[in-house]
Amino acid sequence: MSDPLSAAGPQAGIPTRLTASLREKVWGRRSLAPWFPDSEKPIGEAWFLADRELPLLVKLIFTTERLSVQVHPADGEAGPRGKTEMWYILEANPGATIALGFREPITRERLWQATRTGEIERLLNWFPVRAGETYFTPAHTVHAIGAGIVLCEIQQNSDVTYRLWDYGRPREIHVELAVPISDLGVHPGAAHPKPLAAGREELARCEYFVTELARLGAGGRIAPEAAKCQLWIALEGRGTVGGMPWRAGEVWLLPERGEQPEIRADTDARLLRTFAPR
Repeated sequence: MSDPLSAAGPQAGIPTRLTASLREKVWGRRSLAPWFPDSEKPIGEAWFLADRELPLLVKLIFTTERLSVQVHPADGEAGPRGKTEMWYILEANPGATIALGFREPITRERLWQATRTGEIERLLNWFPVRAGETYFTPAHTVHAIGAGIVLCEIQQNSDVTYRLWDYGRPREIHVELAVPISDLGVHPGAAHPKPLAAGREELARCEYFVTELARLGAGGRIAPEAAKCQLWIALEGRGTVGGMPWRAGEVWLLPERGEQPEIRADTDARLLRTFAPR
């Protein structure tokens, strides 16, 4: 049987809208506008899925409580693919924070002890966040997302997570796996965008993905270059991609080869472009 995505999507030169899979979480929220209709259940994550596995996974994350303190392995440590990721902040309530790394370098023994006592909460470096910021989170970075945040996460397509601390909630903790791989140093904080062209800037670049931000005025257009696993994430506005309508809250996969569909904006718009370096 042929791959339905290959037959009707990238191989045929046609953009493909990914399916949004909404995931209920106790720390999620019911108000999901403007990306999705409001929900009767607390939605914590929206995963954007294709009909085949892609090397990258895009999520929208909605929080009303702190997420667990956790760390992800690198390639080959828990399977062939690790989990390096980035966050683009879409909304942040006053006082909202995320944790990345530690306030000062610590020893591995102290990290062991801190996971038993809860001191890890005080050792982490909690950064105040605001909309429009980008944070790069390589594998081995100890991190946590705080309450009152909506963000777009772009990551290697892996769901291996080791929890170090969960604020006393009754979920499994993976200290024996997490502590040995944790980076014990200080994270640099928000990334500094690199200007590319009018209305476009590079937010993050690593061996797994490159992510750019594009701002378009009404009537603006972009003719992107071909790239592996090229995903366009609509954050606000509406328009067309290859003549097909898009709106905020959608993710589109473009063909990997050949002439690319044009991205057009019918209103002022903001989109992320991410792809896997060849």
